[in-house]
Amino acid sequence: MQATELNILTIILESGLVVKAVLVSLILASIISWAVVLKKNKSESLLTKGNQNFLQVFNSAHSMNEVMEKCQNMEFSPYRTMFFTGYQEYLKIKNSLEASSVKRTPKEFFSEHGFGSIERALKKGMNEGLMKREENLSILASIGSVTPFVGLFGTVWGIIDSFTGLASGGGTLDAVAPGIAEALVATAVGLAAAIPAVLFYNHYNNLNARSSSELENFGQDFLNMLERSVLAG
Repeated sequence: MQATELNILTIILESGLVVKAVLVSLILASIISWAVVLKKNKSESLLTKGNQNFLQVFNSAHSMNEVMEKCQNMEFSPYRTMFFTGYQEYLKIKNSLEASSVKRTPKEFFSEHGFGSIERALKKGMNEGLMKREENLSILASIGSVTPFVGLFGTVWGIIDSFTGLASGGGTLDAVAPGIAEALVATAVGLAAAIPAVLFYNHYNNLNARSSSELENFGQDFLNMLERSVLAG
């Protein structure tokens, strides 16, 4: 490869086997990263829609049974998951009280024991919802952390090629340019794969952190509604 012919495509096509393997792996990592981002964007859009639909029903409902009936076939929503786990725990307690030989009302039971079991069920539902949102984030984290080092490996290998060319080519620019070019391209491709992965990983992490706070607030709203329902008898 002549010095006057240096361009990105030429460098990739005429690079050594090791550098080619590095570049191909980085390009594949970048493709996977963008595929994850596109999938996450689609799922986030569906989650947002599902959350809005559920909260609209929840905030306008007069009872928990009404929420349960209207949301049975609703699309996935972390709020819906959290509501179902909490309300199903309440129904289990209510059914147990009705089947017990010692008849007690839910009002009497919760006055004595509090809402600890409901809170634990809500926490479980919240974790399930957050786990759904965190799917594939580990892929972005891995790509963002590993690809710079893969690119660095290609850089080191390209520099080794440069010194090899320097030793055999009499110290001319034509002898060292290909190896240096390979090294720089490997670095650039490694960063090009890593930077978007890190940025989107942080973006989705921030969304998840905000979602966690919102779900905790929803848990309080759920307990308030349940308490009103229990007190109403």
